[in-house]
Amino acid sequence: MPVVIGLGGNRWHGRHGRPEAVLRAAAEALADAGLEAVRLSRIRTTAPLGPRQRRFANAAALGVWRGEPLALLVRLKAIERAFGRRRNRRWGPRVLDLDLLAFAEEVVRAPGLAVPHPGLSLRPFALQPLAELWPGWRHPVLNLPARALLIRLMKRRAIDPLPPGS
Repeated sequence: MPVVIGLGGNRWHGRHGRPEAVLRAAAEALADAGLEAVRLSRIRTTAPLGPRQRRFANAAALGVWRGEPLALLVRLKAIERAFGRRRNRRWGPRVLDLDLLAFAEEVVRAPGLAVPHPGLSLRPFALQPLAELWPGWRHPVLNLPARALLIRLMKRRAIDPLPPGS
């Protein structure tokens, strides 16, 4: 099943260094964890959501997963912990954040998991890399391809910028 994982971080890592290098290492960790044919989007530097802090490095990884969505979520959380992720405050600084953005073109709802990611259509830092890797992916709830969602979002932001934290 094709899946898209959002990657982000804004803290240095003792072994990997800068956030951009952390994302590249995380893409390798995804492959080691069973995600096949991993492709990483271009890494972008983006403003943080929420409180003032360092800018984030964001990207997406497209790959093939042969298991269930919850099993993938467990692997993603294990990779975050292996990279030193500690869950404290919402939207706080982090070494690595991995989000399951899309699981094929399916809707998945389970405790602790909502796919497509609920904020996907409102967050350019997640939608841009997804559209770069898989422009024809169709959002199963909004019934629009990734490229159309991105165009709509960018037009909306040009007219009516979203408030911080949205």
